[in-house]
Amino acid sequence: MGSHSNAAEKDESATETDTTTRRGSLSVTESNTDCNRDALPLPPPPAADVSQFEEGDKVLANHKGCFYEARVLEVAFKENEWNYYVHYIGWNKSWDEWIGHDCVLKHTEENLEKQGVKQGVKSAMAWRVSKMKPRCPNVARGRKRKQDSVDTAVSPTEENLVPSDNLLTFNIPPALRKQLTDDCKFITQMQKLVELPRSPSVDDILKKYTDSKMEKHGRLSDSVEEILKGLRCYFDNALPVMLLYNNERKQYEETVSGDVSPSSVYGAEHLLRLFVKLPELLIHVKMAEETLKELQDEFVDILRFLRNNQSSFFVSTYKAVEEMEKQET
Repeated sequence: MGSHSNAAEKDESATETDTTTRRGSLSVTESNTDCNRDALPLPPPPAADVSQFEEGDKVLANHKGCFYEARVLEVAFKENEWNYYVHYIGWNKSWDEWIGHDCVLKHTEENLEKQGVKQGVKSAMAWRVSKMKPRCPNVARGRKRKQDSVDTAVSPTEENLVPSDNLLTFNIPPALRKQLTDDCKFITQMQKLVELPRSPSVDDILKKYTDSKMEKHGRLSDSVEEILKGLRCYFDNALPVMLLYNNERKQYEETVSGDVSPSSVYGAEHLLRLFVKLPELLIHVKMAEETLKELQDEFVDILRFLRNNQSSFFVSTYKAVEEMEKQET
């Protein structure tokens, strides 16, 4: 939190015991240094003095000079002022802390604009996505791997996206599961490839999805915008590592170079493969329940969008390598 460069340095593996101890004693292990309060026994609040906020209220809380959306979990009166134990919405509970009344603002549109919350603060999901790298990030771009194609790309038998021990749960629609199966068959058995560059590309598809949300709702929420940015980031980093079959790697090396991003070259076929791998990529990301739910709902909506536009987004014909080489000469 704070500038969020400091956030990565904090231990996000704080146990529930730590949190409980802090809540019970008003002594914060990781206290808000801008609003530090001594851990003293709590005197009973004066009857005439009423707290501005109550348990459950949604507020804006100041942490290291930046305001974040938060929810009040506990209220206590201490040293002649009200203190609030807050949970930062979208962040792991290890960030929960006691802060003074001067560090809390009402959650209003005016305060959101005034404090720059919308512009200056990304959702926890988006921040973590932008910082995370796919598994095996040290694999060089374009480097060939010796594993079987099922290990390096997508097995068509992965009908459900989510392992049983992962909280991120969503399914690929049956029509798209068949698309994955056919995709695997064309590439691994028939030795054909998707002709590149694709149109629409992944960038184009996400832009079309954004436009559809704007048309439906009149605006795009900050969280949705950050989710889409994170999804593109994941795609660009994951494609050379885990989204290619072995016989697609030469094509990748010849097509993606320099400042060219995979999301501007590849299309729906490879984007769909990413959704199979997303739970594997996100399994160790600690997110608050409401953030996880928002992320899950957005993924389901994107899959629905792919399904509704399947005929125009996915190729109908895969081409043999020899055929594509003839077209180039």
